[in-house]
Amino acid sequence: MRPDQAMEDNGLDEVDEDEDDDDGAEGDEDEHDDDEPEPFPPPGLKEISSLASWTVSTAKPGNGVAALRSPDLAHFWQSDGPQPHLLSIHFFKLVSIVSIRVFLDFLNDESYTPTKIQFSAGMSVHDIQEFAEMEFKEPNGWHEVDFSNVGLVEPDDDSEDDDEQRAVDWSKRPVLRAFLVQIRILENHQNGKDTHLRAVQLFARDDAQQPRQIASMERPTALPTRNHFQHKQKVKVAEPNNIKMASWMLDPDLR
Repeated sequence: MRPDQAMEDNGLDEVDEDEDDDDGAEGDEDEHDDDEPEPFPPPGLKEISSLASWTVSTAKPGNGVAALRSPDLAHFWQSDGPQPHLLSIHFFKLVSIVSIRVFLDFLNDESYTPTKIQFSAGMSVHDIQEFAEMEFKEPNGWHEVDFSNVGLVEPDDDSEDDDEQRAVDWSKRPVLRAFLVQIRILENHQNGKDTHLRAVQLFARDDAQQPRQIASMERPTALPTRNHFQHKQKVKVAEPNNIKMASWMLDPDLR
């Protein structure tokens, strides 16, 4: 091999190595961007899960309600009995729910991961009604519960076409008013018997984030100025009276 040819080959190798380094750096940046945490709670919402009492049909020791309510998604509720598996969420007062989401992890749970979940709500166990039934195939991450049977969703204004995701207008979303919410797990992947549910969150609208509008009839008027009071006093003094003065009250006549 000639020396000049060897130098050319080495040069090509160096260029390839530099390109690989650049690609690796760009890949690291992309991974860093994807790892940005989502804001919690979502804008315009407040979590109301703590207002309820949570009960499950069955549970393995150490994997009950406390594990399900833990903020650490590595913990989970594991049932211990025949299907269906039931999670009941009893609120202490009537709540207005606009969003529910569940966290499922097929990569770690495999046959314990639900494939069919039924959602019901009502004032009590006597009048509870189903409002959604969802099917999953190897799910990973958060999944919003379908509220299409709760009410109609008003379309957002699409006058502005931008690539960035705009904030959701929760005032146009259907509201589920209930004392009781039940989540019933009907089937698992690979015909699994018990189930893993890692997290459930319920949200209501956060009216504190929206500006309070005062009705025009309730708006306070401007404070009266000092000149206003002085003018009012002058008007009162200038008002004529109908009192007739007696003769003895008149000035004496000189005679």
